[in-house]
Amino acid sequence: MIWMARVLAGPILWGALFSGIYGLHGLGCGLDWPNRETPLGALHPLAMIGAWLLGLALHAALIRWNRVSGDARQAMLVRAGNWIGAVASAATLFPVIATSTCG
Repeated sequence: MIWMARVLAGPILWGALFSGIYGLHGLGCGLDWPNRETPLGALHPLAMIGAWLLGLALHAALIRWNRVSGDARQAMLVRAGNWIGAVASAATLFPVIATSTCG
């Protein structure tokens, strides 16, 4: 049954990133990060883009190393779970980091 945990690893990572990015967005808005400048630009988008890219790198590592040997159906489900989580993270979190909704 360990393969089932491997199937769910991608979506669980997506859920953690979704919560983390939205939490970071709220924290940044509350601490006025959009108006804090760094040498690379405003702190808020930099922090959000950095967290998003780190999350995508974690998904890439998961795709690379989270594999099941043996049953072909189980291996296919693990690969599908990994890719579903990665695509969901890329697609659902990009709008959050690309736009600022701080009041």
